[in-house]
Amino acid sequence: MPIYFRRAVLRMIVACALFAVAPSVTKAAATRQNQIGEDAYRIAYHVAMPNPKSHLFEVRVEVELNKVEEFIEFQMPRWSPGRYGVFEFAKNVQEVYATPDCRFGERCDAAGFYATRIDTQTWRVPMNGSKRLTLRYKVFGDDLSGTFSQLDERHANYNGASLFMYVVGHKQDPVKLTIEPPPSWKIINGYTTRADQREWQFANYDILIDTPTEIAPDLTIDEFKVDGKLYRVAVHSFGSEGGNRAALVRDVEKIVRAETAMWGAPDFDAYTFMFHFAPDALRGDGMEHLTSTQVIETCALADADCLEEALGTAAHEFFHVWNVKRLRPVGLGPWDFTKPVVTRGLWIAEGITNYYGHLMLRRAGLWDERRLLDSFAQTITDVETAPGSRLTSAEESSIIAPFIDRSGNEQLTNLLNTSISYYPKGEVLALALDLLIRGKTGGRASLDDVMRRAYEEFYVRSPKATYYLKGRGFTNEEFARVTSKLVGTDMTYFFDRYARGTETPPYEEAFAQVGLRLVRRTAAGEPFSAGITTDLRERQGALIVGVGQNSAAERAGLRQGDVIVSIGKTGVTSLSWRGALNVYKHGDGAPMTVRRGRQTINATLKLDLPDRVEYFIEEMKDAPPQARALRAAWLTKKG
Repeated sequence: MPIYFRRAVLRMIVACALFAVAPSVTKAAATRQNQIGEDAYRIAYHVAMPNPKSHLFEVRVEVELNKVEEFIEFQMPRWSPGRYGVFEFAKNVQEVYATPDCRFGERCDAAGFYATRIDTQTWRVPMNGSKRLTLRYKVFGDDLSGTFSQLDERHANYNGASLFMYVVGHKQDPVKLTIEPPPSWKIINGYTTRADQREWQFANYDILIDTPTEIAPDLTIDEFKVDGKLYRVAVHSFGSEGGNRAALVRDVEKIVRAETAMWGAPDFDAYTFMFHFAPDALRGDGMEHLTSTQVIETCALADADCLEEALGTAAHEFFHVWNVKRLRPVGLGPWDFTKPVVTRGLWIAEGITNYYGHLMLRRAGLWDERRLLDSFAQTITDVETAPGSRLTSAEESSIIAPFIDRSGNEQLTNLLNTSISYYPKGEVLALALDLLIRGKTGGRASLDDVMRRAYEEFYVRSPKATYYLKGRGFTNEEFARVTSKLVGTDMTYFFDRYARGTETPPYEEAFAQVGLRLVRRTAAGEPFSAGITTDLRERQGALIVGVGQNSAAERAGLRQGDVIVSIGKTGVTSLSWRGALNVYKHGDGAPMTVRRGRQTINATLKLDLPDRVEYFIEEMKDAPPQARALRAAWLTKKG
């Protein structure tokens, strides 16, 4: 999934509206969903982009039935694997019409007739005795991200779920894809095998949409091999590279070597990192796929910080090759795109990946020990100071992913006070669990071993449960069982208390295993926030997106949607309001001017004791040799 381990996730939680749309899948279609073979249709997709300035992808779907049907239905997904908010991709679909009795493989550009839309995501086409059909439609795309698609004069980039309809009841059928790029534009995706490739075959629709594709005149591709596997680093820069591309490729290889050293050989022949350095992009992102990842950075590669951010995202997304894409919780593939996904295991899928994404930067030699420990300490600070951390468990956070996974909506919610993201919450649980396992087994086992054993049991050796991939999804209880068996003692208590429950993880016990301790201090510099959370993107004043319960801001009558204009006599923005507030001391009344709609309101914040605390991880000077040895193995172990 795209990458949400950045700190902003804890400050920017908003809710999405979930529409109660009755799926139109008939009983016959539902039955066909699990059938392959003689019931399969011949299905081919064609994508063209004749006018990039229009931002319109032109899609053609050719279908040949194996028997006469009264009608067939096409659906756009409501969401995309790896991004669990409901986005309703059908919003950007236009001009849907069909040409029946069109021979398979022919363009059939006759106008045909408009397909009948029967709900928000479904179109129905009567067959009238024919066994062949061509459906054509256009998709507007001008949003560079791991979720959506973009077409402009510079490039085309798409996420399959936002572009391709599926034939209802036939997601399991093999499909063909043909791409018609503008002249001289190159194409790259995770299944590209040659420079001039324009056609691909996929085992099913789910694999088709799991293959994001970049099409551009000026992208660069570098390659390297690790243990016989081919890795490609595709870069499309909208700004200066400053000579950093060689460093990017070199350090991506270090990450690949560190992660394959832990997991073993990955289940693919080739893998593609697709980097976009786009200072004008709306947001940064990262999204995992079976044989590729997309990484979008809102900066130029020439910026050293941008390079570092891209590597951090790559470390997270590449770990998903195993955890999420193949070793997967129940519910993650194949998917029902007519309703939001429900799984209790995203804290394992994403949270544990967050943990290893950071740890692998240390094992790859890109971070030193202090950098890693500071990163973990910041995540602990974020989790332990979030009011929702004690109200929402890691499992419940996984279930409500459609509410909190980048799903913006006009509706005001209290999620900032009641919820916590499964990314950081899962990360701190993984950290504690790993160190406890190492301590309980005297270093004979670790979370590394748990992940490898789960991968072997549920992906490699389990019978294939569906058409999608080999293996099957696991339950949280099965993951706990694997952990307990490996440790040699019942670890169910950990999952019950800290993953299913909301107790504070046993940080002190965990860190002591490796000769470290966690220290809590009042935040230096700006210890007061008054319970206010602002939108960091806002530059005209400071837009309040959250007000803490029982906080100074709540007592002063501030609300979500208010815009702080000034504190005292100082005009403020989303970046400066904290500094203006922290001119005042405990017990002071800080005068504030707030814009609420067309009204201007004066309020006074009565500052409590410092409300911002930070956690730090320190070395125990008297740590025994065994603990020091466990720490060294934790930070550097290659397998």
